[in-house]
Amino acid sequence: MDIEKIYKILKKELKEYTIPLAEQIEIKSKNPFYVLIGTMLSARTKDQTTAKVCDNLFKEIKNTDDLIKIKIEKLEKLIYPVGFYKTKAKNLKLLAEKLKEDFNDKVPNTIEELITLPGVGRKTANLVIAVSYKIPAICVDTHVHRIFNRIGYIQTNTPLETEMTLRDKLPKKFWIDTNYLFVILGQNICFPRNPNCKNCPINKICLKKIK
Repeated sequence: MDIEKIYKILKKELKEYTIPLAEQIEIKSKNPFYVLIGTMLSARTKDQTTAKVCDNLFKEIKNTDDLIKIKIEKLEKLIYPVGFYKTKAKNLKLLAEKLKEDFNDKVPNTIEELITLPGVGRKTANLVIAVSYKIPAICVDTHVHRIFNRIGYIQTNTPLETEMTLRDKLPKKFWIDTNYLFVILGQNICFPRNPNCKNCPINKICLKKIK
């Protein structure tokens, strides 16, 4: 499979679609702290909903001190209606304290350090590193996992397995663009059910292993 051709086609043909939330926040703020928060809030929540929440939240929260000082009840109201908002509010409070105590108020730029933060898993860590710090990292969400298996580039059973397999197989020059391109593809064309294959820009390359 010509993976370089796939990336070239996707970069060209997906320009008209709305970019994922993390990239939107990065373009607006150039702030890893905001990208981290937005990515955490976006879990199991549509980007449109999270974007509105972030717009309101970032008017109140500018740094770790603001997040530490804000009352949990107010924070919950600010981030509602994102999924699991009560748990996320608690994690954000703990995260702010951890950033202040262990990282001098700065968002770390390694996976190993990021995953020590409350509420931060490998998916979030990889995305922050790739989007904010432009360091090669592969963020595997449900779209990346599904599509790479569907097109026949890999055969894996879990997102973690997909990440590790792609780290071995996918050339590093493609890592940063992976989540960006495949999230757009997954949200707009390569749906979990009834993918819109006839309008897919990589239709002729895809092996169509529909799952």
